[in-house]
Amino acid sequence: MGLTIAQKIIQSHLVGGSMVPGEEIALRIDQTLTQDATGTMAYLEFETMGIDRVRTERSVAYIDHNTLQCGFENPDDHRYIQSVAAKHGIWFSRPGNGICHQVHLERFGVPGKTLIGSDSHTPTGGGLGMLAFGAGGMDVAVAMGGGAYYITMPKMYKVHLTGRLRPFVTAKDVSLEILRILSVKGGVGAIIEWGGPGVETLSVPQRATITNMGTELGATTSIFPSDEITRAFLRAQGREQDYTPLSSDEDAVYDRVIDIDLSALEPLIACPHSPDNVVKVSTLADVAVDQVCIGSCTNSSLQDMLTVAALFKGRTVAPGVSVSVSPGSRQVLTMLSDMGALNDILLSGARLLECACGPCIGMGFSPNSGGVSLRTFNRNFLGRSGTRDGQVYLVSPETAVASALTGHITDPRTLGEAPVIRMPETFRVDDSAVLPPLPPEQDRDAQVLRGPNIKAFPAGRPVGNSIRAQLTLKVGDNITTDHIMPAGAKILPYRSNIPYLSQFCFGVVDESFPERAKAAGENILVGGSNYGQGSSREHAALVPLYLGVRAVIVKSFARIHIANLINAGILPLTFEHPEDYDRLHQGDELLLDDLDHGLEAGRVTLTDVTTGERIPLTAQLTKRQLGMLRAGGLLAYTKEENPQ
Repeated sequence: MGLTIAQKIIQSHLVGGSMVPGEEIALRIDQTLTQDATGTMAYLEFETMGIDRVRTERSVAYIDHNTLQCGFENPDDHRYIQSVAAKHGIWFSRPGNGICHQVHLERFGVPGKTLIGSDSHTPTGGGLGMLAFGAGGMDVAVAMGGGAYYITMPKMYKVHLTGRLRPFVTAKDVSLEILRILSVKGGVGAIIEWGGPGVETLSVPQRATITNMGTELGATTSIFPSDEITRAFLRAQGREQDYTPLSSDEDAVYDRVIDIDLSALEPLIACPHSPDNVVKVSTLADVAVDQVCIGSCTNSSLQDMLTVAALFKGRTVAPGVSVSVSPGSRQVLTMLSDMGALNDILLSGARLLECACGPCIGMGFSPNSGGVSLRTFNRNFLGRSGTRDGQVYLVSPETAVASALTGHITDPRTLGEAPVIRMPETFRVDDSAVLPPLPPEQDRDAQVLRGPNIKAFPAGRPVGNSIRAQLTLKVGDNITTDHIMPAGAKILPYRSNIPYLSQFCFGVVDESFPERAKAAGENILVGGSNYGQGSSREHAALVPLYLGVRAVIVKSFARIHIANLINAGILPLTFEHPEDYDRLHQGDELLLDDLDHGLEAGRVTLTDVTTGERIPLTAQLTKRQLGMLRAGGLLAYTKEENPQ
């Protein structure tokens, strides 16, 4: 039986387990990346391990999230990351150099390599033929130290593409179409491989848009073949030597095959407040638009920006619309300027923002109260924009420009003839904003610089044989990490200060939760399906840990979040019968006992002390994960397994 692309890379990097779906496997990791919203914590964790220098082929620290310097907090974190990177063998991408996924695609991604990053959109690298995973900061720290990355061996899905995209229909529309088909939890437990003759019509930036948004499916990762299109992209970046051809075997077997005819697609839009709430753009004509944001790691490539410039050329943004444009990297911005396209954007009335994540994470450019904001981003979760009642829609750059020009949601096919974008054969290469680490002979005496906002992360505690605690919060389905630990310009600067962050935990859902949790001491959370979808931010586990959360009981978990809970030492449990969710009530006293035996057996009984109800729960834990919980989390477990 033949192998898929992902199976071939897994096979060549497998250091533990077997390639049987559902079994835990351990992978050797070639590259890591971090960004500053998660990086400070990841490097504090790496330092705790006591390893002098990273053991990966390449690790890169990017500054692209918390770039607004409204106080000392963000620049202090940047200084800390730069100093720890220099000391421990990590490359440092300076603020302004660009968004981690865009820069990594341009300058460091290598087909066939493994990559994990402390950002959930790390699968962007799959557009280049990498096996790239979003992960929690602790997992990245362990990988930098030479440890394996553990995942459950995924199923294999294939999306078979035929045809060719018509004018004004884009890779973003392909992403929205697969979200319409599968939903935000339809990819859970699977790697999605994109293949078929239609793949040959898609550029690497288009492929990267699709793999980027595969994260919103809940997929383990997404991947494209590495072919002559890949080779041409690397050649343009002066990196043709990094090219390796990769394809699936003709007799590879997939658990599911989905057919999409590219030529049958039309412009799509995701309505508030979920990426899978997808309809045709044409069905929302005349919905007034207040704001348009173009950029993010999803749609900020040179190809995207040249298209935006061509559509804006000679036109003016509608009077009632505020427009921002964020190029994905310094390379993209300088080439836009060199080619004269930047003027076409600026003369339209759009505002140029720096090469950073910016509005995507609520770091500035929030919409007005109740405002309709069209964004070329990957997420439109409630409150993520920084405006609690903002109405955020996800669109392609073409739909974004068309709507900015008319002042209402507009099908871009009404703009007339589509511009023809000719990409340059070579890109402007200038890596001066990526600082190399100190050589080994100099790093021993290097000083790590810490600001007063950097606090120690909370220590996990062994799970023990019983937990008796109050149910302090009960939430519904599709709770995101933005619900648990919000983003935004007011909160992100404190990502290295868990005690301060704790006052915002679940603020979108229930502002009284932090005080209630503190008053309860130890507490338990209950949720619905797909709990913890979205960002890889481990703060959504570390902050609840700080607030005394010992266990989380839900109908189902998102992949990265359940790993982060275990890493932090919080017990994740699922209802054996999902309807039992309705039998529990916020404020009840709950008891989990005989955990030593129950967790070994994979089945635990919950007693609602308040009502007398007894509810069966499942604990789908590997031997390693159980060891982590008994040790009090990943770092404690790593120390136990590898004593100095």
